[in-house]
This record gives sequence, structure tokens and C-alpha cells, in this order.
Amino acid sequence: MIHFKNDHLTVFQSALYQTTSAIIQTEDVMIITDPNWLPHEVAAIREHVDRELGHKKLYIIYTHSDFDHIIGSGAFPEAKVIASEEFKQHEHKVEIMQKVREFDQRYYIKRDYEPHYPSVDYAITGDGEKLELGHLTLTFYKAPGHTRDGLFTVIEPVGIFLSGDYLSDVEFPFIFSSYIDYKETLKKAELILRDHTVHVHVPGHGSVTEDPAEMERRMKESTYYIDNLLQESENVEAFCRERFAFFEGMKNIHSQNLDLAKNEVGKADQSPDISTNS
Repeated sequence: MIHFKNDHLTVFQSALYQTTSAIIQTEDVMIITDPNWLPHEVAAIREHVDRELGHKKLYIIYTHSDFDHIIGSGAFPEAKVIASEEFKQHEHKVEIMQKVREFDQRYYIKRDYEPHYPSVDYAITGDGEKLELGHLTLTFYKAPGHTRDGLFTVIEPVGIFLSGDYLSDVEFPFIFSSYIDYKETLKKAELILRDHTVHVHVPGHGSVTEDPAEMERRMKESTYYIDNLLQESENVEAFCRERFAFFEGMKNIHSQNLDLAKNEVGKADQSPDISTNS
């Protein structure tokens, strides 16, 4: 279903995990992000594209490689794909696609396209890298932590910030890759909100917002969670229970976050100091 719409942006939101798929369009370009989840939802995105595309060039940005974000990939074979270099070089493509097949098998789902791991046409290799698409300028920032291959995108001059699975209003931080990287990625998000003129924030899960105060609140809440996860885990859990309506369905992720952070920080503390005095 369409969750948000303005002159340049249409955002579809799935019934599953409130996962978003954004469509940004100008007179000469159309950009999709993470087409997902259920067949009728992907079909609605496809129908919108077919209705509006005309002679525009079609691109897809994949914010990261979690299977729910690439499950609609086969429905847009003509699109040029943009993703991080880590996404392109992912070592576990077969396992990711197996999760897609397992999901469809579990729920008896048939699709009118064949899901596949996206082949990347534009691989982003560093922070601040830019891509000019028609009248739009896309600026990219690596966003590891949730996964190793995450990507932030700022689209100007329309002021759209695509944050992937960061800064959600329905999820606390999910740390699947690295706690230390996640902390650094949040610092990048803070700089993006400071240094770019962001009119619209589109998270990978949850609600689109045009309110700067709401963007700041999401930033502060994610930072609070990450900064206090190890020292005040009970207080952080209490905060999550109060703040997030679906915490009971996510509480195992909180426990996994805590275990991963403890293990990663513990290893970092045990690393030998190889510096030398001159």
C-alpha cells in the first residue's frame, strides 16, 4: 500500500515489518529502493513503475543484502542496480537466496518472477561518492553495522535521505554485523542530518517523516540505545519496551545485540597493543 506521497517521492509500505520501498522520480529518472515483500505488494510497485516510467531511465538502490530487501529483485530486470561494493562482493549470496526460497516455501507463496541476487551495475566504494542521474545528485555513505554492506543515500536537490535499516521509528537498532561499526555509522547519520538539507527521511522499516524534530528524535534514540547497551542493558530494555509497540516480537534481537556487543568489545579489549615508543 502507498504510505507516503509527494511531488517526487512515493513510498510503499509492506504489511510485513512495515518494510518500505521508495520510488523517486523526476522528468527523466526513476529510482526504486528495496522492492519487497509479498507478491501483490511487489506487483503494486511494478504497476506504479509501468504507469509512470515512460521514457525515464530506471534504477534500483539496494540499501543492504538482508533477504527481505532484495526479495522483489526479479520483478525489475531492466533496472540498473546501485549498491555498495560489499553488497556486490558478498560471500553468502547463495545463503541469502536460500532464505528467500525458505520464506516462500513456508508460506506457500508463488511469484510471477524469479527472485535472484541482484547484479550490481554501480558499486559504491567510499563515503561521499556521487552519482549524477538526470537532474538528481546522489551522495553515498557506507553504513556497516546492521549488515556489513549497508549504504546511506542522500538525493539532492529534493532532499531525500534513504537510511536503510537505521533510524527507524518502529525498531531499535538491529546489530547483525558489528557493534563498533554501528556506532560509527550513527555518527555518519548525524553528520548527514547536519551537513545536508534533508526534507524527507525514509527508513527501511517504519514511517516516512518530513519533521526535522522527528528525525532528531530517531537519531537520539538510536544513539542512546547503542551508547548504553553494555553499561545499562536493563534500562535500555525498559526504554525499548516503553518506546516500541512490537518489542515482544523483537526482544530476542535485543538479547543477540547484547551478546554480540559484549563479545566484540571483549575481543577489542584483549587485542595486544602493538604501538611502540620512539
